[in-house]
Amino acid sequence: MKFSKNMFVLLVVPVLMLVIPFASCQKDNGAATVPKTFYSWNKFVMGADISFINQLEANGAVYKDSGIAKDPFIILKQHGCNLIRVRLWNNPLWEIPYTNGALYSNINDVVKTISRAKAAGMAVNLDLHYSDTWADPSHQTIPAAWSNATMAVLKDSVYNYTLSVLQYLQTKNLVPEMIQIGNETNNGMLWDTGKVINNNFTSFGQLLQSGIKAVRDFSKTSSIQPKIILHVAQLNNADWYANGVINLAGVTDFDVLGISHYTLWTGLTSMSQVSTYIHNLKTKYNKDIMVVETAYPFTSQANDGYTNQISGSTPYDGYGVTPQEQFRFMKDLTQQIITGGGTGIMYWEPDWITTTMKDNWGTGSSWENCTLFDFSGNTLPAMDYMNQGYSF
Repeated sequence: MKFSKNMFVLLVVPVLMLVIPFASCQKDNGAATVPKTFYSWNKFVMGADISFINQLEANGAVYKDSGIAKDPFIILKQHGCNLIRVRLWNNPLWEIPYTNGALYSNINDVVKTISRAKAAGMAVNLDLHYSDTWADPSHQTIPAAWSNATMAVLKDSVYNYTLSVLQYLQTKNLVPEMIQIGNETNNGMLWDTGKVINNNFTSFGQLLQSGIKAVRDFSKTSSIQPKIILHVAQLNNADWYANGVINLAGVTDFDVLGISHYTLWTGLTSMSQVSTYIHNLKTKYNKDIMVVETAYPFTSQANDGYTNQISGSTPYDGYGVTPQEQFRFMKDLTQQIITGGGTGIMYWEPDWITTTMKDNWGTGSSWENCTLFDFSGNTLPAMDYMNQGYSF
């Protein structure tokens, strides 16, 4: 996910759910306490990508639950989150003018995030962008250190980089349970060498194979064998992408087809289509399916001068743009994923509230109307979509 977006779930099996009623469970407008349902990540992922979290807190972010300031990892965990997704950039030196010299989403920042996630009792999905900056369907820029490399050198670089990252995390007991070989690689990765042009997936497939081999080789000596995710933006692109990767490029040794699903960029016209698309993908390609990125606005208002990526001015398929409608949308989407045979959902940057954080597009947040915290940093009703009792 990120700027200029075109804008993701495992084989459903009978799920053993732990239902724990809490005396402190959220009340809805003074109504009776509602029990929460907690899911194991390896049965159904209730995830959150909070890659910005360390940078946001360094810029003054405070997160609250019922008005009480708490560690955001603990807040998420207490509301049912069982996995944290975190992106990794190779060497994001472009950040320096905006961060007073600090670097975020590099390996040191990722170590901090994974440490916090595991300390809070959550699994981790490590999202390798294979770039120094944002990778998405419109941008897949080769890291500066790999520029002008031949295909042979690039394949070697992908293999050794992926292996070295995992080995380094292993020395700190921070091996992720899942790992993405690329982020929203609709049109390939490491452009132009690995770009998909005229439906030619060959070079892209070779790069994917290098990353996959590194994970499988690492797993031979690891107590945690990360599940491998390949990632495409938008459900309506997923069949074409999976066919290209699997049938044209011959890349079959991966575990999860991960998908971004945002209503602003989707080709789906209704919520009810989600389960159909997921069912068809799962049946056709025999892969687990997971929505690894999604979000929905709770307001069309802004809290800063940074233009929001999703304005919230256009409701989707009968869903309004209010805190309760955000909650309803997320509950319905999660049930659709489950009904279709998917086994996970990850909310993208529910923590990106307005702060003094800067980047080369603005100051504050371009996502504060799509977070799971309101403009005062308090949890919104939709935070509880992760602990609802769904029908499997």
